[in-house]
Amino acid sequence: MALYRDEAVVIRTYKLGEADRIVVLFTRDRGKVRAVAKGVRKTSSRFGARLEQASHVALQLYEGRELDTITQAEMLDNLRELRDDLERITRSASILEAVDQMTQEREPKPKLYTMLVGALRTLAVHDHPLVVPAFFWKLLALEGYRPMVDACVLCDRGDELCAFDLDEGGLMCVDHRRGTALTPEAVELLQGILGGRLGAALSRAPSPAMVDIEHLATRALEHRLERRLRSVGVLDRG
Repeated sequence: MALYRDEAVVIRTYKLGEADRIVVLFTRDRGKVRAVAKGVRKTSSRFGARLEQASHVALQLYEGRELDTITQAEMLDNLRELRDDLERITRSASILEAVDQMTQEREPKPKLYTMLVGALRTLAVHDHPLVVPAFFWKLLALEGYRPMVDACVLCDRGDELCAFDLDEGGLMCVDHRRGTALTPEAVELLQGILGGRLGAALSRAPSPAMVDIEHLATRALEHRLERRLRSVGVLDRG
């Protein structure tokens, strides 16, 4: 078995036997990897607390046929806020589930890894309602499903954009509007997120338009996945 080192974010874990866990990781160099952490559920485990969901860690592993084996784990970012605050727990779980559902095992995606780490770090210091929807929109764009937001998806008109249609994959003008109605502020926010102006959007105070963008982002991702996200509560769907 080959020994290797990598950095990773813990996407999720589940029990294996009496003392072990299977840890689903999103790694920098190898994409999504499933690995066994032996004895990690024992109180004497050397690295049990370092392999909790949303942890950002440096790892040493043995490569296996189906499951790798974790032999060392060192914390890179504590990100304690993502485990101590209920709102952040929920938001980070949505980000991690989205990555899990949109990726296949052992497909390296270094851009997505960088984006994931950045989103979790941002969420840890700034629990803003746009962090998760912005990640969803950027994830769709990175995977080749970028919606058209600069002009009407049907006629290329750039003004009076007032709706978003999931089937068409973009914004609609007043003459072709169907799907979900959006306010001018919501249109501006969506264009900012996908146009490289996320920092400016995150500096704005929460507003109803941000709630609309959050609900629409969830629906857009679920539309692409053709399934519901378990981590998104019914009350958060609007």
